[in-house]
Amino acid sequence: MKHIIVGVLTLVVLGLIVITYMGGRAYQGGEHAKVIKDFGDTANNTTVSVKAPTEKDDRKKEMDKLSALRDKAGNAGAFKVSSEYKSKCASCHGVNGSGEQNGKAMMGTKLFGQTADKLYNDLLDFKSGRRENMIMKGLLIKLNKDDLRRFADEIGEFPARAAQEK
Repeated sequence: MKHIIVGVLTLVVLGLIVITYMGGRAYQGGEHAKVIKDFGDTANNTTVSVKAPTEKDDRKKEMDKLSALRDKAGNAGAFKVSSEYKSKCASCHGVNGSGEQNGKAMMGTKLFGQTADKLYNDLLDFKSGRRENMIMKGLLIKLNKDDLRRFADEIGEFPARAAQEK
């Protein structure tokens, strides 16, 4: 039975190849395949006007520089966090767990102010699949309970660290 199904599918594929080939040169990249007329065709005597790029005003330039500095600074003004937190959590939850960056909401929720026990239980739920979030599950899959506890304890300390920095 398998051989019959494979034979039929092979004939179908070969039939489609023949139909495509008989469709003409457009399907094989020939001269009829050109959908857009040649841009360099001088027989049409068409001229293409090139618009010069507009100069940014000074305010826009300053805003671009300020934005670049913010991105470069990263967490310079925030409190000290571990490199593990930076690599696994900061891209979604912010460098200080606020869930915001430059006043804009990020993909992850706000972690700042949550207790370590609640965070630990949430991490366990994400890892086990009781709470569905493929990104979180992927990040936590290779971590053990001690690693999860360490993350929860660190994030639970964020309010105290912020108070010390001020």
